[in-house]
Amino acid sequence: MSVAAQISLWLRMRRVWDRVSVYLPLVLMGLMAMSTYWLVRNTPFLGGDTFEEAPRHVPDYFMQDFSVRVFGQDGKLKSEMLGAEGRHFPDTDTLEVDDIRVRMLNAEGRLTTATAKRGVINADASEVQLFDQAIVVREAFQNKQEALSPRTELRSEFLHFFANTERVRSHLPVVLLRGVGGDQFVADSLDYDNLERVIQLKGRVRGTLLPRKDKAK
Repeated sequence: MSVAAQISLWLRMRRVWDRVSVYLPLVLMGLMAMSTYWLVRNTPFLGGDTFEEAPRHVPDYFMQDFSVRVFGQDGKLKSEMLGAEGRHFPDTDTLEVDDIRVRMLNAEGRLTTATAKRGVINADASEVQLFDQAIVVREAFQNKQEALSPRTELRSEFLHFFANTERVRSHLPVVLLRGVGGDQFVADSLDYDNLERVIQLKGRVRGTLLPRKDKAK
């Protein structure tokens, strides 16, 4: 092959390469896109079901100097709650109240009051947890059979009151007072069931029983 023919061949190959090099980046990008798509389609998904972020224990609304009343189907007042400040927590659906005061009436009309520096109430107000200087008082009551139930007062740094079952529990030391200026008991813990008329005092129990006054003269 002559030198002129070699030069002519080299020039033709150079022109062909110049044309190919113009489209080479597009070809490479297409190959990369196809390989990425293939990897996405064929890579197993190890994440499983997606999980929603757990709600944080942060209040979603506040109340100040408030009162809440609950009425029964007959229109009669069942309970009333007052507080200096209230904070609702959506993660537990509870209401935390400062300087809480509660008044409750059972089906017979007997009044129960509760006070504490702080309280936590569940969604339907069936449970009230009282913290710091907690006091629950069941006023004296005479039923239809004229049986008299004396005034009962419970004091502790923690009292857990169950409204529907009329029960009070505490795992901390508690003081129980019965009657006005009457008997006094001190215990390490307490389980008080008003419906069953049963009081369980546990741990170290100490009591003072005053003599009953003889009314017959």
